[in-house]
Amino acid sequence: MNRLLMTSRRPARWMLRAVALGVGVFILTACAVTPTEQRPELNLPTRFVEADRGAGAEANAGANAGAGATLKAAEEPGRWHPAEPADQQTPSPWWTVFGDPVLVRLEEEALKANPDVAIAMARLKQSRALTARSESARAPTVDAGFGPTRQRISGAAAGRGDDAPGSTQTLWRAQASVAYEVDLFGKVSAGVAAARADAAQQQALSHQMLLLVQADVARTYLSLRQLEGERRLLRETVSLREDAIRLLERKQGVGAVARHVVDQARTELFAAQAEHVAVDQQHALTSHALATLLGKAPADFALEATPLTQLSVQLPAGLPSTLLERRPDIAAAERAMAAENARIGVAKAAFFPSLTLTGSLGYESSDLGNLGRWSQRTFLLGPLVGTALSLPVFDGGRRRADVDRASARYEEQVAVYRKTVLQAFREVEDALVSMRTVDERLGHLRGAEEASTNVARSARSRFAEGDVDYLIVVDAERTLLRHRQSRLQSEGERARATVDLVRALGGGWEL
Repeated sequence: MNRLLMTSRRPARWMLRAVALGVGVFILTACAVTPTEQRPELNLPTRFVEADRGAGAEANAGANAGAGATLKAAEEPGRWHPAEPADQQTPSPWWTVFGDPVLVRLEEEALKANPDVAIAMARLKQSRALTARSESARAPTVDAGFGPTRQRISGAAAGRGDDAPGSTQTLWRAQASVAYEVDLFGKVSAGVAAARADAAQQQALSHQMLLLVQADVARTYLSLRQLEGERRLLRETVSLREDAIRLLERKQGVGAVARHVVDQARTELFAAQAEHVAVDQQHALTSHALATLLGKAPADFALEATPLTQLSVQLPAGLPSTLLERRPDIAAAERAMAAENARIGVAKAAFFPSLTLTGSLGYESSDLGNLGRWSQRTFLLGPLVGTALSLPVFDGGRRRADVDRASARYEEQVAVYRKTVLQAFREVEDALVSMRTVDERLGHLRGAEEASTNVARSARSRFAEGDVDYLIVVDAERTLLRHRQSRLQSEGERARATVDLVRALGGGWEL
């Protein structure tokens, strides 16, 4: 009886020893070999030079600008902290600054139906699933099974000689098995950290895709409105020139004008009609592009023809470079560095021993009816009292190559990070200089349009009185049309430059 009790206690003692050993080895997980991430030092400006240059120009342009909005100034310029990207904040509906309810509606539709947005969201779900899979390595794997096995053992295997008859046996088994890899030297932790950084990078990239789609919708919509204005201008021009031809034909009938004057008027009419067709083509292509951005077929999309209104979105003085913290691409580059740094730890951990704890516990019987009896219990612990310790000795340099590769990939991501930051500052400066120069150009174009309007009016009056040739009228009206078109195109360019600045700043001015 006592012997039986002692025999029954042996598995418990072995289990306790295995657990104690596992706990002791688990303490070694603090010996992680992942290097401390060193963030690259960048000499970043605290202001944008074009914002300062454009302050005076915007003040001068304000007198000629139409109704618009002035964005609030952000916090004082300060040092930009690349380790703390601000892309986690709720995206700002920056498109409302244009004061266009149609644009607001289109932006909402695009976020729901745009295919690129759907692709980005699906990729984000994939990355989160991979993170959950990596984190599962921290927990043991438990399996359970039930079923029979039938085995024939030869006489030689039973020790009775080659000519001895074999025996056949059927065993029923019901057991559970456990396997757990101890996180020696932080290998598992480094893998989890890399997966989490990858997921954070994918989240930042999905935010970047949302921002790009929003900006593309706004740019395309504003271009469509600009083309509407050009179409209206050319329709009016064609109508006026048709009226002029009818008037000149009547005068030709009574001998008041020569035939070449009527031919010249027809030439200008055909030129205006041809230009109108070209603008119609651009308008159709732009409409198709906008429909695609909204996730619709071009045949299912139409907008009421409304020309672009005069916009005046003014910048706050001293626009701080800290606003670039919100850029999703910078956040993605920063997290890509973190992921590659963690993978260096995974590669280095391969040089050190790995430890796996295994075991199984259950019942085994030749008769299914006896399977649940206590006497039929069975257990199995792996070698070395429930541990499997793997000691790497020689691999021909494979692990060293893996570490070198991981280090090189980290250096690559550092370079990508630097490039992304520099590109961000360039994009902001480019958008600012575009806004400043377009504002100056618009001031000149408005003056030229006003002057050419007076010239065309005077030329028509003088031709009616017979003081000048009709070629003077043609030249004056052609100049007026060119200045009006240039002004409409510049207003569209100004609106698109504003969108480019919003995109370059990561989605707005306010932190």
